[in-house]
Amino acid sequence: MVSDSITTAQRLSLCGVEVIDTFAEAFPIKGTRLIVTAVNERWARIAAAEFCGNATSVIACDLEAAAERMLSPDETPDGRPGVSILAFGFSRDGLAKAVQTRVGQCILTCATTACFDGLPDCPEDKQVPLGNAIRYFGDGLQISKRLGNRRYWRIPVMDGEFLCEDKLGTTNAIAGGNLILCSRSQEQALAAAEAAVTAMEQIRDVVMPFPGGIVRSGSKVGSKYPKLKASTNDAFCPTVMSFRETELPLGCGAAYEIVIDGLTEAAIRSAMAAGMRAAATCDGLLRISAGNYGGRLGKHHFHLRDLL
Repeated sequence: MVSDSITTAQRLSLCGVEVIDTFAEAFPIKGTRLIVTAVNERWARIAAAEFCGNATSVIACDLEAAAERMLSPDETPDGRPGVSILAFGFSRDGLAKAVQTRVGQCILTCATTACFDGLPDCPEDKQVPLGNAIRYFGDGLQISKRLGNRRYWRIPVMDGEFLCEDKLGTTNAIAGGNLILCSRSQEQALAAAEAAVTAMEQIRDVVMPFPGGIVRSGSKVGSKYPKLKASTNDAFCPTVMSFRETELPLGCGAAYEIVIDGLTEAAIRSAMAAGMRAAATCDGLLRISAGNYGGRLGKHHFHLRDLL
């Protein structure tokens, strides 16, 4: 798909950067989209940042979440500035509980906000309670309002009312698409990762849930310490490459991983391809790779050679 990629049985490259002939291994998960609006963009961003705190990985968080994109007033249900948030959890019930808690603690409490279902075409049997669970905060003073086939709750709060949709749509989704970018220096690795994330952010239906979309502490399954589920992925740590088996190229000073969660396989594929192209143009990038478990754990495989 790009004219400057070279494919052989042993070697792939993109813009002169080595691409390892491997794949990212991703997992089935449940996903949802929330639309949060506020009096202006600043407060919409604040609400999203609060909701998405401590939501990097379901290894130790109740869900994975990040802002998908900012929304203009003509894109939101109430005609105000807003933000689209994608959230993911292993089970529909677990996702519902985590979203309810975070909306109650982070969106309800945030000045001027309202919260809407971002998957309104979801079948009824895949919907989960949202406002229907939070409404009790109104202590009997809450009011329901139905517009068409959508129901909302108006909960009295100190700056007026918190408007929240009754139910939230969910869908089958995918978590764990990824790229690993290996560069000569930390500065160059970060620049490549930032360029990749910026490109990925233009793709709908995906988010990168780690800080700034970038992972510095890539992990492997298991540890020498029995209580740990995961530990540092030492094969990609440059400070131990002289005495541990390494996946880093010669001269590599730093690597970053980008993890992608999405509502569809096609969206993750597009995001990975966009990220690879953007990173490959950055100075000092030596190698593009991806993380997997040999195909044993996740049924979704994104082969890098197919994204060139």
